Amino acid sequence: MEQSPAKKRKKNNTQASPIPTRSLDYFFGRQRADTAPTKQAAAETHARKGEEGNDTDSVPLTDEELARSLQQQFDEEDRRQQRETTPTATLPQKAGNDTDIPAAAHKSEDDREAFLRSVNQPPVATLLPKETTGTAPPTASKHVLGLKSTASAEDTVTLTIPFDQSPLTFRPADYIPELKKHWAADGGDASYALLTRCFVLVNSTQSRIKIVDNLVNCIRLLIEGDPSSLLPAVWLATNSISPPYISLELGLGGSAISKALKKVCGLDGPGLKNLYDKHGDAGDVAFEAKKRQSFTLRKPKPLSIKSVYQLLVKIANSKGTGSVEQKQRSVERLVQDARGAEESRYIVRTLCQHLRIGAVKTTMLIALARAFSLSKPSDADIPLQDMDHLKKLKKEELTAVWLKAEEVVKGCFARRPNYNDLVPMLLEVGVSDELKLRCGLALHIPLRPMLGSITRDLSEMLTKLQGRDFSCEYKYDGQRAQVHCDDDGKVSIFSRHLEVMTDKYPDLVALVPDIRGDGVSSFILEGEVVAVDQSSGDLKTFQTLTNRARKDVDINTIQVEVCLFAFDLMYLNGQSLLDRPFRERRGLLRSMFIEREYRFTWVKNLDATSADSETVLEFFKSATDVKCEGIMVKVLDNLPNPELLAPEADEDTPPAPAPTTPVKTKKGTTKKSTTTKEEDKEKGTRRKALLATYEPDKRLDSWLKVKKDYATSADTIDLIPVAGWHGQGRKAKWWSPILLACRDPISGSLQVVTKCISGFTDKFYQANKDFYSEDGEHTHKYKPDYIEYGGHPDVWFEPQEVWEMAFADITLSPTYTAAIGLISEERGLSMRFPRFLKVREDKSIEEASTSDFLAGLYRKQEARIEKEGGRVEPVDDLEDE
Repeated sequence: MEQSPAKKRKKNNTQASPIPTRSLDYFFGRQRADTAPTKQAAAETHARKGEEGNDTDSVPLTDEELARSLQQQFDEEDRRQQRETTPTATLPQKAGNDTDIPAAAHKSEDDREAFLRSVNQPPVATLLPKETTGTAPPTASKHVLGLKSTASAEDTVTLTIPFDQSPLTFRPADYIPELKKHWAADGGDASYALLTRCFVLVNSTQSRIKIVDNLVNCIRLLIEGDPSSLLPAVWLATNSISPPYISLELGLGGSAISKALKKVCGLDGPGLKNLYDKHGDAGDVAFEAKKRQSFTLRKPKPLSIKSVYQLLVKIANSKGTGSVEQKQRSVERLVQDARGAEESRYIVRTLCQHLRIGAVKTTMLIALARAFSLSKPSDADIPLQDMDHLKKLKKEELTAVWLKAEEVVKGCFARRPNYNDLVPMLLEVGVSDELKLRCGLALHIPLRPMLGSITRDLSEMLTKLQGRDFSCEYKYDGQRAQVHCDDDGKVSIFSRHLEVMTDKYPDLVALVPDIRGDGVSSFILEGEVVAVDQSSGDLKTFQTLTNRARKDVDINTIQVEVCLFAFDLMYLNGQSLLDRPFRERRGLLRSMFIEREYRFTWVKNLDATSADSETVLEFFKSATDVKCEGIMVKVLDNLPNPELLAPEADEDTPPAPAPTTPVKTKKGTTKKSTTTKEEDKEKGTRRKALLATYEPDKRLDSWLKVKKDYATSADTIDLIPVAGWHGQGRKAKWWSPILLACRDPISGSLQVVTKCISGFTDKFYQANKDFYSEDGEHTHKYKPDYIEYGGHPDVWFEPQEVWEMAFADITLSPTYTAAIGLISEERGLSMRFPRFLKVREDKSIEEASTSDFLAGLYRKQEARIEKEGGRVEPVDDLEDE
């Protein structure tokens, strides 16, 4: 009878097996012999504890004692195997056979860790036993178990470095010798612990001066101690790994970090969720998880600044089959090798791209400028400031010295916004005129765009430009674009945020050869890309433009045709035009390039003075009539005496027109006054310069926006502030942006409409932060049930007040829930360009605008647009002007 292949019958065969077998007595005898050392160790442990009345037959072992006893078993087993040469050692291993080697010894490291975790023991790793006696050391075994305390792995050398000292008293040379000796043991590069120390100190203060001082001192120590680690340190501190125009994204989801924390820190799903629910921030979760981890699987390999940055780049470059697993392993390696809770916190925050230390672009550039004024690499010939002389200067004089260096560094970065270009040049030539030459404009590297201040109406604009010649231009409702073309005809197109749009507009790329006039070899020009009806030339809305694909657009399948309305020329035939006045730049643009009907032309303009108020008003009306947002007003010529001009503000300090300002009353409550920002400026500050040059990355009064959505006759809505995020840059100590909501009159819930960052003064921000303090009575850590929103702000506000808001358009949104079901069953309503106007002290929460009112505004807008021949389409956080 043929036997089944799945299971053979037991034969009633009494013949002895040709293979020697072991009895149960043999097995249990070996087991008793193997466990004898364990019992002996337990007895010794009990004796050391003294007479405490414990049961001597059942002595519990600590984790360390258990690991030592297991280690002792493995060592003894190795020695026994070396002595024994019996044939049984070569027998094949079959299921159910007894062997000389304990079952646990066959497990891999991962299996062993899982095994220990299954019996509620922490991961066991590298607590090595004492050396055995004898002339030769024992042979290394794959069966090694041990424990390594995470506390002993923490870097303590950097913990006392006083980065928070004044840069004028901090001396890097006092710490570099010991640090280099410490780094040498781990490969020679600056440790990530050094950067973590800086992050901790920066995060512990809200003082902008202290934040800069910490960064300056950390940068100086790297300049003098390990210059090669400075560039990766700058990238890590600015929460990025590449400039915006180089697509290098980590592409990590929350699950990758959660899996790493579970595996490395021994957490289970519910434990991790509890930490997330309690702390909210992934970095804080990692901090707590690492603190609770007593032992680690293996001794962490100390992270260096270079290795962290290189591993992040490796994660970003992981593509194709197997990339998910490769990224996961890299994330786990970073979390595993982080020494201590603080390193874990900032490693995870870096992986989340949310570092939260306030070291944004402007702060970092200031720190670099000051650091290179005080320190240099040992092999560089760079002139430095005299420290003793700086200590004697008054505060205003010292500020002037810093400002001069900062303007050089900021100017270079604005023209070439890439730390890969800036930092090596600083290490070579320092803050000098040579730096400006080496970091000038370059083709196919976008410069940061010049920005305009916002005015509420034409009268304010005319007042600011009193006595100056200016040009009014249509402000088209499209997407700002920077077009580069080199001598070989290669074309690159960038957005105002420096992102590459070349693939999005292949029709514009193909158009470039047709618009270059005779004698034009290379150029950088700027314009507005607008959706246009190619048969009539009628302008279409921005929402129509958003229906166009963002990348990999096939020129043969384009449905939304566009026109480029050029308004500035910054580079021509190898020469920068940034220092030329606007009238000259505009003249070159219009004389050296060729118009193409409905494809390429100039923005419509009107030259005027402040005496031409009626003409300007008619021009403004004509702009809004053809679906433009309003007008841009630009100074045409420089003043004859530029020495009288004052320095300008950066992009991070946008002016805001006439919001109300909160002040403190005697009772300690927050009250809003009606002081305007312009009145605040008049208290001890000079009037801003009106430059006609192109100033990258600056927001000047020489460029002014007058937009229809900010006109006093426009619709407004009364919303309730319900949440906020920690600000970035100069706004790091305040709430910005702020989340706003309207009321649902039926359910009584608050439906989120939009985020707002515009219209606030610094005084308002400060009073708002005081009123909605993080641990105050007006804030919550968790989302109230009556608020409908799926996002995760840093703090939730108790609904207290009503704010009047201006806006440009109302759009359908898949993100916000306001008025959902009234216009669309799947999408709510949101607003473009929300702007704070004032606090409605005359209104209670119950009198805030409702979702019905918001839906009514949308229908009113829709009817107007349809009458004009267009239609507002859904938009979801797309870039616009």
